[in-house]
Amino acid sequence: MRPSMKIFATLLLVLMCLMANEMGGPMVVEGRTCEAPSQLFKGPCVSDTNCGNVCRSEGFTGGHCRGFQRRCYCTKNCL
Repeated sequence: MRPSMKIFATLLLVLMCLMANEMGGPMVVEGRTCEAPSQLFKGPCVSDTNCGNVCRSEGFTGGHCRGFQRRCYCTKNCL
């Protein structure tokens, strides 16, 4: 084989090994996030922190303000 073909083959092999390592590494699976309007939050939602605190008291993992009418929506990881 010519020297340029050896270098090309070596680089290709290294590239394939790197790609295989990236594919075979630990995978992080992100679940879906489910939302539901808060049942206890009163008034317009202007603070995500306040909304999240109310949602945690309802058994959710967090919450955020959303929409034109600024409603508090609670969030949790769903299956």
